Amino acid sequence: MQMKGTQRINAAGHLEIGGCDTVELAREFGTPLYVLDEAQVRGLCREYLQQFGARYHHVMVAYAGKALLTKAICAIMESEGLHLDVCSAGELYTALDADFPPEHIKFHGNMKLAEELQMCIDNHVGLIVADSLPELGDINELGAGNGTVVDIAIRVSPGIKAQTHTYTQTGRLDSKFGLGVEYGAAMAGIVAASEMPHLALRGIHCHIGSPIFALESYERAVEIMVDLVADAREQHGIELADLNLGGGLGIRYTHEDAPPSIEHFAERLCGAVLRRCEERGIDPPTLTLEPGRSLVGEAGTTLYTIGVIKDIPGVRTYVAVDGGLSDNPRPALYGAQYEAIIANKANEPASRAVRVAGRHCEADTLISDTTVQEPECGDILAVFATGAYNYSMASNYNRFPRPAMVLVNDGEAELITERETLADLVRQDLVPERLRAQREVAEAE
Repeated sequence: MQMKGTQRINAAGHLEIGGCDTVELAREFGTPLYVLDEAQVRGLCREYLQQFGARYHHVMVAYAGKALLTKAICAIMESEGLHLDVCSAGELYTALDADFPPEHIKFHGNMKLAEELQMCIDNHVGLIVADSLPELGDINELGAGNGTVVDIAIRVSPGIKAQTHTYTQTGRLDSKFGLGVEYGAAMAGIVAASEMPHLALRGIHCHIGSPIFALESYERAVEIMVDLVADAREQHGIELADLNLGGGLGIRYTHEDAPPSIEHFAERLCGAVLRRCEERGIDPPTLTLEPGRSLVGEAGTTLYTIGVIKDIPGVRTYVAVDGGLSDNPRPALYGAQYEAIIANKANEPASRAVRVAGRHCEADTLISDTTVQEPECGDILAVFATGAYNYSMASNYNRFPRPAMVLVNDGEAELITERETLADLVRQDLVPERLRAQREVAEAE
């Protein structure tokens, strides 16, 4: 397994991340445990800004918070000069509670609630990305009610079927997201927004899906989006200053994955935008990127304690851990693949083929087939590349408390999300009085 970020094998033969021994992390904070490498996240933020900034006159990088959002993550992104993309009241509340500058927040979503739009306006969120024609009218009406002009962009569906899982092909024609270019809805939205007195149309946005490994999909999207900018100007005299091409760059989940580097991504994407703008005779707009997975995915590792080991002769060996579907639903949702190492035996050869199973009441396979060091009950299993969409999609299935998360950096480990307790699981539960009364009657009898 290739080490990533600050990962290394230390003198004790243990996996170390951010200068912290993962075996000690498991002992101190318990398992399952999300571990996030701060230095790696910060380095990737800087690489995005540097690589795109070196190739394009005006670039904005906004972190896609849906990948992983906590108040500590907000603080890191703000300190690195990134903007923030959120898509729910909960994500927005998290950002505001972390004192993230609201003017640097973009609010997305295909079905925004009226209270969410009002929350954006009341808190002076920098940009609302409208997803439908009715939503344009809703935002305009709310702007009128507040006596303000609301900055917006329009999400466009460029009709690109990216080479990724069907569930995450978000830029194709048959999608719940955005206004389609192919059937004229995108231009209709641009024209409609430009005529509404309480909207200030800043630009257009698209997101073709995730994770993307083939950059040709991005280049085709660039052609369509730049053409839309040029057509809006030529046909309607509408200037669109901002071009947001979303995120979606793939990461290395396994040794077989070969995603483009950020440098190569920047070279191809910036080059495509500049060429198409020159071909259409327009000045290059401000370019916005919204990376999420590619900033935090490989920086995350999940630690588990191995429990039951079950050998089925002639079939396979099952290694069961103390987490599973509730802390990582991606294998069940997308057939996602991961690699792992036994953290307390990291310097030993990986020679045992196993299936890593969770402990929930169904198949609950975390890793279908992998090779690890000889497993024993009590070992610490580290599963790599779990920084994106693991914590953010975690649940309380089987009434499991969600894990804690620690930020590791330069030998220090700091808790950034506390482990849920059993009391947390019942905190919102209510028992109607009539049911209490029935119990009292039954006990009296």
